[in-house]
Amino acid sequence: MHDDLGVEVRLAAPPRRVVSLVPSLTEAVAVSAPELLVAATDYCTHPAGLDVPRVGGTKYPSVDRVLAAVPDLVLANAEENRREDVEALRAAGVAVWVTYPRTLDAAFASLQRMLARLAVAPPAWLADATTAWAGPPPQAPRRAVVPVWRRPWVLLGPGTFAGDVLRRLGVENVYDDAAERYPRPGLDEILARRPELVVLPDEPYAFTVDDGPEAFPGLPCALVSGRHLTWYGPSLVEARTLLERQLR
Repeated sequence: MHDDLGVEVRLAAPPRRVVSLVPSLTEAVAVSAPELLVAATDYCTHPAGLDVPRVGGTKYPSVDRVLAAVPDLVLANAEENRREDVEALRAAGVAVWVTYPRTLDAAFASLQRMLARLAVAPPAWLADATTAWAGPPPQAPRRAVVPVWRRPWVLLGPGTFAGDVLRRLGVENVYDDAAERYPRPGLDEILARRPELVVLPDEPYAFTVDDGPEAFPGLPCALVSGRHLTWYGPSLVEARTLLERQLR
């Protein structure tokens, strides 16, 4: 069976010890087959009360701590985790499954493949999430900019999962034509694009009512849940309803 990067992940038997380096995948495994999860990152905050050993951050996990958990399989993401850590784990003889969905449909397919690799039956939440996102987007899209960081400003560009989520909610990314997936324009350039809306998630940068909107005077700003915008897993069941309310 192949992961999202086309790498064949061979296992002698269905995995019984899984380490997740991706918060959304941690939640997916913990909700679907909690007995498999033996370690996760410090940023794996869901489900609430998750009680497993921690291996550090997503960008800089401790490879030694991952190996100490004696995993059959490690879950990673091409964007959230560093290639050198994935390669170090594979060099140590550990199988690594890497995800890389850039659309909602790709996320649903990716989750199905990953759960099949874990020998986990399709969970109800995956069917519920697929149904929740089956409806068409609004007919009158709003042109928006989507900062994910400031000092310097970093925006969502083309080809991102979060961008596709917003598109399905009737939000057109002004920087969908950028040369980079995460462009870094100056504030004057951002305002020159004349967006109708500024979408400010609370992760990875924690935008708040007092930190972010003041940079865009006169423009409506929507403070949204970064978890529901960027995570692909059980959070997608409620994400559409929640984000639609936050984007009003």
